Amino acid sequence: MTELKKRVVFVALAIVAMLLGLASRRYGSCLPSFLADNAGDAIWTALVYCGISFCVPHVKIITRAAMTLAFACAIEFSQLYHAPWIDSIRETTLGGLVLGFQFVWVDLIRYAVGMLFCVVIEAAVAQLGRRQQIV
Repeated sequence: MTELKKRVVFVALAIVAMLLGLASRRYGSCLPSFLADNAGDAIWTALVYCGISFCVPHVKIITRAAMTLAFACAIEFSQLYHAPWIDSIRETTLGGLVLGFQFVWVDLIRYAVGMLFCVVIEAAVAQLGRRQQIV
């Protein structure tokens, strides 16, 4: 698959992830409690993975996964820092969605699960593509 096609796919997946993430917050009361509590962070990580993959589609999956997890963990640890300027950003809708509000260690596990989900799906799709080329 060409880099352009990969980028188009990652933009489409990012849009899906955004919609799912927003829906998980808006309609969380309609979901099973496990999903309502955990899906948002995993989906947010999937969005980050799509964004990184859009920017560097030629980089290996494992490297993009590491970049995703590093970014997500950096954002989570940034929540330990509270200064008026960054808290004012967090008070906005977009700032709150991107930066979060407080450090929660279990979010690190949720990020890892979201990233692993993306890696497994992309690797499976790539494997299927290679099989189809052989036949």
